[in-house]
Amino acid sequence: MPTTAAIDSSRTVATLINVFTVAPERQHELIALLAHATEETMKHQPGFICANFHASQDGVRVVNYAQWESEKHYWAMRADPEARVHMDLAATIATDVQPRLFTVASHHPKA
Repeated sequence: MPTTAAIDSSRTVATLINVFTVAPERQHELIALLAHATEETMKHQPGFICANFHASQDGVRVVNYAQWESEKHYWAMRADPEARVHMDLAATIATDVQPRLFTVASHHPKA
């Protein structure tokens, strides 16, 4: 299984797209927390493939694009108490958190 993000409709990974709304002055704090949580906990969870964090240019959003080997692996991580601590902390920085699981339905790379 690859260890980097690959957007490909033939792969059967579970893709998490989590959109955080945050006060602009706390955007970097949230990204630092998410990066730390990933290094310390998430990347050691079974089924973890990768996580990427995107900062909106207006400062009010952080997007987490992560991939897990399966939906089962994702939900197991969500149930893990150590992972839960990090997720709860992120929710205290963000004013809104919108995690959703996706599959790649269509993929169009430049030829």
